[in-house]
Amino acid sequence: MDTTELEQRLTRMEDIEAIKQLKAEYCDICDDDHNPDRITTIFAEDGIWEGAGFGKAQGHAAIRELFKKFQTLISFSQHQVLNPVIKIDGDRATGIWYFFGPFTFYKNNQAKWLAARYQDDYVKLNGEWKIQHLRARGRMTTDYEKSWADKA
Repeated sequence: MDTTELEQRLTRMEDIEAIKQLKAEYCDICDDDHNPDRITTIFAEDGIWEGAGFGKAQGHAAIRELFKKFQTLISFSQHQVLNPVIKIDGDRATGIWYFFGPFTFYKNNQAKWLAARYQDDYVKLNGEWKIQHLRARGRMTTDYEKSWADKA
């Protein structure tokens, strides 16, 4: 293996790790009361947050407002992402993640389990990975006391 190939492989591994850290930061922001100021630091300026049943926002101002709305709906969340499949293509990348976590909603102090699939696009700007388009697709939700298998 020549030096150029080794450098390319190392860069790919560093990029994958940076994207894993970016997703971990996203989870931390969500679990930090859906912090509307921190969330804009990890999205590209024209980035998109899109979640079935939760809305779609493009650009820092719109994403900030969406997260302010989340603060009025969600009193607790614990984001856990698993099984990343990350593909690097130069300064662009894609990632698929599976999410599972407990939530408490202010309305009726309702505790729920949620599962989802994230499908993300990333862009490397000035040497730093940012989220370009985050898509969250729900796979399961159920009350804490019930089984998801009880759903029709």
